[in-house]
Amino acid sequence: MPLPKAELHLHIEGTLEPELAFELAARNGVVLQYADTDALRKAYDFDDLQSFLNLYYELMTVLRTERDFEDLANAYLARAAEQGVRHAEIFFDPQAHLARGVDMGTVVEGLWRALGSSEARHGISTRLILCFLRDESAESALETLLAAKPYLDRITGVGLDSAEVGHPPVKFREVYEAAAGLGLRRVAHAGEEGPPEYVTEALDVLGVERVDHGLRCMEDPALVARLVRDRVPLTLCPLSNVRLRTVDTLADHPLPAMLDAGLMCTVNSDDPAYFGGYAGDNFDAVRQTLGLSEDRLRELARNSFLASFLEDDEERRARYLAEVEAYEF
Repeated sequence: MPLPKAELHLHIEGTLEPELAFELAARNGVVLQYADTDALRKAYDFDDLQSFLNLYYELMTVLRTERDFEDLANAYLARAAEQGVRHAEIFFDPQAHLARGVDMGTVVEGLWRALGSSEARHGISTRLILCFLRDESAESALETLLAAKPYLDRITGVGLDSAEVGHPPVKFREVYEAAAGLGLRRVAHAGEEGPPEYVTEALDVLGVERVDHGLRCMEDPALVARLVRDRVPLTLCPLSNVRLRTVDTLADHPLPAMLDAGLMCTVNSDDPAYFGGYAGDNFDAVRQTLGLSEDRLRELARNSFLASFLEDDEERRARYLAEVEAYEF
């Protein structure tokens, strides 16, 4: 039985395994440019974030119907359950679907067909977080939030993802203010490829409660001190960082130094179909390569539940935390 954990940095579109991609392509009459699943897997060799995003958006074309999104989410949840995930806060990218004629309702209702029964079927509680694409316009983000209004009973928060460099958080001030006014929780990718200043800006301008990635905060001691003082969670994705060349090798990952500095780190999978591992795989990798102790692994798992948006169900959070403390390695 794996260590119980929450997954807080997971893009549902990034869980599209080659086998399911071909299955959905056949169902929807979409022709992929790859001969078979092996050829597609070979394409999962990225030079940087943009080379990954190009393939990521290309493969999204197979997602057309509510059933497709339901199948995608159920496939993720089944894998996550096997790896000890007890709670998942799942990102989705509506602009990428709206741009190709798939409406908000199809995406949200399809995902919810899986998420709504996830606890009974997979033993995983869930939250849904709508992400804005930072390389699209601020106006597009506002239009997307407006389109999501009928579905806010299903959506817990908003996030900010896609290509970071050249798209500072301040660009999205207005939409984050609007999201806050609607009672939505706020997170944002910052400090992955972008500078530590983007982390500061995400905190000060967007009012984020968690920072997704945040690796480069280590370049700014004052920022580290602030993050430690304010207990701002960081949702790290070690295998993703290696696959996207943010760090050269897993052995170079700053996670141990970040924990030693007192940062509230969590370990997540990001886009596991593309990056070689789900949540449990990331835990196993950092344990083996970085030599993390059982106490450190328990700390990471504990942090994941403490950082979760479970304020509406503190009894559940307490139950999950008790599972972490009782776990025997």
